[in-house]
Amino acid sequence: MSTEQQPDVTARVRRTATRLADGRELIYFDDSEPYVSGAATRRLDDPRPLPDRYAPVVDADGVAHPVTGPELRLDPLTGEWIPMAAHRMNRTFLPPADANPLAPARPGAAYQDGEIPDTDYDVVVFENRFPSLMTVPGVDTGTELVDGEPLWQRRAGVGRCEVICFSSDPTASLATVGPRRMRTVVEAWTDRTRELSALPGVEQVFCFENRGKEIGVTLHHPHGQIYAFPYVTPRTQAMLRQARAHHETTGRLLLRDVLDAELRHGRRVVLESEHWVAYVPYAARWPVEVHLAPRRDVPDLPALTDAEKADLSTTYLTLLRRLDQFFVDGDGGAIPLPYISGWHQAPVREGRDVSRLHLQVFSVLRAPGKLKYLAGVESAMASWISDTTPERIARRLQELA
Repeated sequence: MSTEQQPDVTARVRRTATRLADGRELIYFDDSEPYVSGAATRRLDDPRPLPDRYAPVVDADGVAHPVTGPELRLDPLTGEWIPMAAHRMNRTFLPPADANPLAPARPGAAYQDGEIPDTDYDVVVFENRFPSLMTVPGVDTGTELVDGEPLWQRRAGVGRCEVICFSSDPTASLATVGPRRMRTVVEAWTDRTRELSALPGVEQVFCFENRGKEIGVTLHHPHGQIYAFPYVTPRTQAMLRQARAHHETTGRLLLRDVLDAELRHGRRVVLESEHWVAYVPYAARWPVEVHLAPRRDVPDLPALTDAEKADLSTTYLTLLRRLDQFFVDGDGGAIPLPYISGWHQAPVREGRDVSRLHLQVFSVLRAPGKLKYLAGVESAMASWISDTTPERIARRLQELA
């Protein structure tokens, strides 16, 4: 374990919103001059000849049909809502470097099919062109029976899916952006959590990042995603059940007690700062897994203070840099870790009294060149089997301090 002495990172971010050619929202989050002061403004117009995303769709016979969004189907065996987003089959997949839709526009180019109109940016957020969830104006959001069968329920897949680009440099990663830019990312996550939580029908906001081809990333530009769900996700429901039971028994927050227990014993604590603690959870299920939690009880990102967000901006980068050294190749060179990282925040309405903010980072890489593939009991029965122990994971991360 090590305690990190972190410099303060002052937040100074300018937020500028615009609309893309098809009506989707795009927001620049600027921390550099001349944009942060307002002396200059990013390009706000989108010259692409894209049709309005809600415009009627014309079929092969020339007949126009109203646009339809994703739908949700209720699994009668588990009670879980399953989004059906068939249009995502045609989304961008591993484009060549000169066709990266997340890169800034090429200087002097009259038109390109990229999502960011300006030739540079600091951090940018925009609505996904191929969303898993989308609110279509005028669509009935109620639950209906399919073919009159009570077992088959469906409703519109309302909500919102956004992309957040951490850097305009396609060769960068979140771990390399630096504390000042990381603070801008934190401000963007906070802004989007607050704004999306206020949308009608949204029950949970999830900010996350997938990194690495082993995870299944289809665009290697440094970016993450933000989902505004119209339901509370199954993982969160399970955590809420445990948290409620613990609270009813003890009167305390489960995640508060988990953090206190990890700090008391210390074996799995891998990083500490003034406001944050990183630890490998007692029952970690992935080959590499770390939780990063605030010392203070807060439900979500908007509840963090400026000091906590500044500390997070340096502490998280320290953790990511260590994770990128977890595995080494035959020559002793560090192997960039493929990972999934996501913020567990309190839902918009349900269970806020027993929820506590924390970040989960995990990887499917169990050794250099070897992935953890889910076995039959894991995929079919959700009965997990770990290939290592949390103490081994923690020991390696402690060594890297």
